[in-house]
Amino acid sequence: MIEITNMTKTYGTGDNATAALKGVSLTINDGDFVVLLGASGSGKSTLLHTASGLERPNSGSVKYDGMDITALSDDELTKFRKEKVGFIFQQYYLLPNLNVDKNVKMGADLAGNRDYRKIIEAVGLIDKLYKFPSELSGGEQQRVSIARALAKKPQVMFLDEPTGALDEETGRQVLDYTCKMQKESGFIMVMVTHNSNIAEMADTVVKMNSGKIVESYSNPNRKTAYEIGW
Repeated sequence: MIEITNMTKTYGTGDNATAALKGVSLTINDGDFVVLLGASGSGKSTLLHTASGLERPNSGSVKYDGMDITALSDDELTKFRKEKVGFIFQQYYLLPNLNVDKNVKMGADLAGNRDYRKIIEAVGLIDKLYKFPSELSGGEQQRVSIARALAKKPQVMFLDEPTGALDEETGRQVLDYTCKMQKESGFIMVMVTHNSNIAEMADTVVKMNSGKIVESYSNPNRKTAYEIGW
């Protein structure tokens, strides 16, 4: 369980200060798929970054099963992210000098996962094992980044616009596979997206505006990636 309490985040100082989060509180239960919706500047990406430990809030707390990660030292926070959290971004962040196998192995090594090639096979890239990122399409590169994140066996997966740079067909494939893995493994999944249709796939939808949560609701019946509009 993730418990976010009265979290604030401000960028800049003085007259240039911008309040990105204004006292946000949110509870995410184990196994939940949460989608964060909102216009640009609403605070959804800042909420993802602070909740995941990528950034520190100015005030408030973020607790994972009762452990407040905002109280950790920088080294402890880095260790926490390595061991517990997976990230998938719109940019792929693959190492260009490493092939598919070695890029994914980087994530697997953090968890001592020796069966990581099963994940590469599951995302449909086993025949691209020794290809480098420059030799892959955008969709293939995103699938490598997903495989790398899943190979860590994270307890929580954070996704920031993971389909933003993909065409519809590839986007649906990426969402479909990620959701199947989430159901099988049971990790918490928190996704930022501009695509409101993706919200129909989530357990919980959180809408943000001007640094605050303005609405939160649950979906009684989750749709699949192939049932939503695009």
